[in-house]
Amino acid sequence: MIFGIRAVMEAIQADKEIDKILIRRELQGDLAKELMTLMKERGLHAQRVPMERLDRLTRKNHQGVIAFISPVTYQRLEDLIPFIFEQGRDPLVVLLDGITDVRNFGAIARTCECAGVDALVIPSKGGATVNADAMKTSAGALNILPVCKEKSINEAIHFLKASGVKVVAASEKGNKIYTGTNYGEPTAIVMGAEDKGVSAENLRDCDEIVRIPLFGTIGSLNVSVASSIMIYEAVRQRTLVHE
Repeated sequence: MIFGIRAVMEAIQADKEIDKILIRRELQGDLAKELMTLMKERGLHAQRVPMERLDRLTRKNHQGVIAFISPVTYQRLEDLIPFIFEQGRDPLVVLLDGITDVRNFGAIARTCECAGVDALVIPSKGGATVNADAMKTSAGALNILPVCKEKSINEAIHFLKASGVKVVAASEKGNKIYTGTNYGEPTAIVMGAEDKGVSAENLRDCDEIVRIPLFGTIGSLNVSVASSIMIYEAVRQRTLVHE
């Protein structure tokens, strides 16, 4: 955690991996405007919060600004995918659309690492970030697994499709069962939040939409469980190919 306007500006200028910036709602002044301009240039977003929230985080002079530094270094998807292809491998990528619960995020990261997933993609805004709870739930997987923090999941989907990666969304709107598609080719799996699922915009842009069948009365699986089912179907198919 970094606090103080100049300290946060220095962290941004030093290209630190910043997960979140909290700014007092009423913050004004030339230095504050300079901070906002710098954030805009770097594509960073701030969350406006009441002074009481900042005071709960630290009793020191935060000047109305607190930033949280990520404990991991994010990878660039546009660099990672060509690298995987150059190694002669078919990428397997997981994208998280609107998943905000850090425990689910950590659990999915753990499954991804165990299954040999090449990258976990999260949005820069509107999703869980790599914090202490996520690190703990992932059992250290977030220290190993490449995590790509992209401007938006939709832009990541378009990049993957342009790179020759098939994008498959898991949704109850799917017209076929999840086992009915081929994960042996370059594949990206999109998982959405339990309450909203994958967004309509992202569903439209995916190559395929598949569903996990449910036979009980509860309407959905926990997203980390559903992710495990999808990921290990890909592992099963890819293992059969190489046996």
